[in-house]
Amino acid sequence: MCRFLAYSGEPVFLSDLVCAPTHSLVHQSLHADEGKTETNGDGFGIGWYAERPEPGVYRDISPAWSDENLVNLCGQVRARTFFAHVRASTGTATARANCHPFVYGRHLFMHNGQIGGYHRIKRRLEALIPDTYYDHRRGSTDSEAIFLLALANGLEEDPVGAMARTLKTVRELMEAASVSEPLRFTALLTDGETLTAYRWACDGRPPSLYFREGPGGIVVVSEPIDGCREGWQVVPKGATLRARHGTATLVQAPEPARAAA
Repeated sequence: MCRFLAYSGEPVFLSDLVCAPTHSLVHQSLHADEGKTETNGDGFGIGWYAERPEPGVYRDISPAWSDENLVNLCGQVRARTFFAHVRASTGTATARANCHPFVYGRHLFMHNGQIGGYHRIKRRLEALIPDTYYDHRRGSTDSEAIFLLALANGLEEDPVGAMARTLKTVRELMEAASVSEPLRFTALLTDGETLTAYRWACDGRPPSLYFREGPGGIVVVSEPIDGCREGWQVVPKGATLRARHGTATLVQAPEPARAAA
């Protein structure tokens, strides 16, 4: 499993959240508390929105804790919305193309979780992605495949419904292949203006997800970055968090998602 962080609000330096806190994402890359593994050293990535509508992205396969360029970049970049992710591979290669966040136009997407038995359904899942979106496939992860299929299902216009339909399809492929392992899906999506955070799982055990609202904006994390729970709210299992201009709203997933994910 991986660890990630998202921010939306008044512009801040990335280092204020990604590097500086006691239990920052960089610290979690080596010492995570709530992940399936303590170490998340299979690469990292950051994506941010500044003056242009499309996001900037920096990804690499080195561990976040040892990359001086990451620390330097975070100390220089100030953004109104950004994503950061440290990766623990669930079976696919350690490669830059497999590092999150993934980009399509104005959208950033990152995922913490897994498709159980992914290798058994990968070819059939990829065959469902239309060529228009498959041409943007750069890596081999289940996360990127979900993102591209969700885009084909209308993710840009309907982030919750499109993702629910996508995961319902994934579950049907898993059932057809007699996969008994779970589908776990905690993920984040943004177009730079609206933030959507999902916490779904077919076995009722989605990876952890928290958020904190402040006067300047909202922070969404896999685990609290200050080392304590005070001030953080848990995104309930099966729920979706929508945030715009720093104001958050919790909504229940639609019925297809509750049944399939």
